[in-house]
Amino acid sequence: MVKNFSHNLNQPILDVKNITVRFNGAAALDDVSFTLNATERIAVVGPNGAGKSTLFNVIAGVLKPNRGKVNIYGSHPTGHICIGYVPQRNQVDWRFPVTVADVVMMGRVGKLGLLRYPGKRDWALVHECLQLVEMDGFARRQIGELSGGQQQRVFIARALAQEAELVLMDEPFTGLDMQSQRAILSIFDTLQARGVTLLVSLHDLNLAAEHFSRIMLLNHQLYGFGSAAEVLSPERLNAAYQGHMRLIETPEGTLTINDTCCGHGEDAHQH
Repeated sequence: MVKNFSHNLNQPILDVKNITVRFNGAAALDDVSFTLNATERIAVVGPNGAGKSTLFNVIAGVLKPNRGKVNIYGSHPTGHICIGYVPQRNQVDWRFPVTVADVVMMGRVGKLGLLRYPGKRDWALVHECLQLVEMDGFARRQIGELSGGQQQRVFIARALAQEAELVLMDEPFTGLDMQSQRAILSIFDTLQARGVTLLVSLHDLNLAAEHFSRIMLLNHQLYGFGSAAEVLSPERLNAAYQGHMRLIETPEGTLTINDTCCGHGEDAHQH
């Protein structure tokens, strides 16, 4: 039997209230509160170890916070099959012998239950989702044979096959070239047009400012949540990155140099 809570559409799609998570006495998240409206596209930025993945795990209902609560359309996230989670690519064993179509079909498990086999409608939906992310021609390919950008598209297709209304994406742009990043951003447009709400963690502040309606600045606690102009101020960035980001004023704007991003040296961003 598939368990799923009903939605109260008068409530926000996501309401996070006073979430605190502690590991070995240290706060991974400290009193984090915010609300999302349906079809928003939100970027979550902050240094490594800021608690972004922890936040996503709490929202997805796989990690119980020490304090606070999360509501999806007015009820607890556990049991909601409308939440899709696209993990960081380094958390996936790409050597597992499974085809692209099989990976996308995994998104149907919540609808089917564990004891029912997929039918024609399920397979038709899988191929429709692969078409949406321009990967239908790779349906029989082994997932490990794909490029990083292609693998990311397949996992987005899996969330679509799940019929997710809220999709959490943890660092989907890491390791992708500009062409692959543009392809993923185009897919985001398609998802929003289909009524999907997106919460995406990333390191590139310029990407966040240009392509997301609001930005959440997180480092264990919220340092800002709003427009790029409001959140990406020198004062907020210095507070959130705690001295690990240098801000240099140029004629084109503020240049930010983050020497902790991804563990690969310095990344520079203009905004």
